[in-house]
Amino acid sequence: EEAALHGTREGMLRALAVTGGVITSAGLVLAATFAVLGVLPLVALAQLGFVVSFGVLLDTLLVRTLIVPGLVLGVVVGGTQLAAGLALVAKRRRPLLWAAIAGFGMQIWIFAELAIIERYAWLQTAYFALGVLELVLVFVLLGVTRPDAAS
Repeated sequence: EEAALHGTREGMLRALAVTGGVITSAGLVLAATFAVLGVLPLVALAQLGFVVSFGVLLDTLLVRTLIVPGLVLGVVVGGTQLAAGLALVAKRRRPLLWAAIAGFGMQIWIFAELAIIERYAWLQTAYFALGVLELVLVFVLLGVTRPDAAS
């Protein structure tokens, strides 16, 4: 729903911000419920309770909070990069435009992520630096800035 109104990136960030707490709480309650099976005297049920509880915790704390947004970022920015690469190989006219869009999209993603999620990780610095590097290279290739213009 949010993606239809605000676009893929903004929609994903808004949806995570609004539903993140509810999903995490529900996952923790569900994991605790399955962990209760661990106190039963039947070994098979205790093992089942541990495995299901661990799987729910893994899904709640890792997959939904980190992997899904990372995959969306990879598809959106990576897809733009792929379009730029294919346009360059096919000798189309606008591969640098697609590369600039991807670099700028990376910058927007990092700023929105820091503003909405309010957590910092070293990968954000790496992604931000790659986006800046890409934009600088695009500007140099377009002739907007020359490397010797600073001197």
